[in-house]
Amino acid sequence: MRILLIEDERELAEAVTARLNLEGFVVDCFGTLGEAIEAVISAQYRVILLDRRLPDGDGLSLLPVIRTRPAPPPVIMLTALGDVPDRVAGLDAGAEDYLIKPYSFDELLARLRVLLRRDGSGDLAQKVAIGRLTFDLASLEASIGGTLLLLPRRELAILETLVRRAGRVVMREHIEAQVYSFDDDISSNALDAHVSRLRKRLVDGSAGVILNGVRGLGYILRAA
Repeated sequence: MRILLIEDERELAEAVTARLNLEGFVVDCFGTLGEAIEAVISAQYRVILLDRRLPDGDGLSLLPVIRTRPAPPPVIMLTALGDVPDRVAGLDAGAEDYLIKPYSFDELLARLRVLLRRDGSGDLAQKVAIGRLTFDLASLEASIGGTLLLLPRRELAILETLVRRAGRVVMREHIEAQVYSFDDDISSNALDAHVSRLRKRLVDGSAGVILNGVRGLGYILRAA
């Protein structure tokens, strides 16, 4: 799952990015409004974490740009501007949530889970079960027959992307967009290698699913 973090305080940005990576998220992090606009236009994100006080403008001005995107991602404001008028302005501008600095990372994770439990229509998303494999879309946890399946971050992101479109071919470009950040230096066969390792884990765990490649297109995950 790919997240966009807009934060100009370097130490805070690095700390939040590191913690999100540990939780299985793929993170693009930028410190200016201009960089944020370019990222929103060029990539797909599940959630955007947005500061307001940026060197080149107010983070609120990014919200209209986000709303022009297909299936615009939800936004959590992360800012020191905590007065009631500031919070009202952020929510009225289109943010789904507003967290005041300094904030607890555990609280940020909890608020992320609330957003991730909802699908594109705003309804609560359920756990997805395919064969003996179950994937919790909120906690980003996979299990086989009730036993937790521990996966490296990128394999987890691949599995989540495929689970969300189970039974359908998922284009290679779409998977890569969800698995790799702008900073990742990836080789032409990196995705194939990650999928191969993921497939082996699913087979070894008797997950009851088939993960096949479709030449020239991408991959499909379905029940065996």
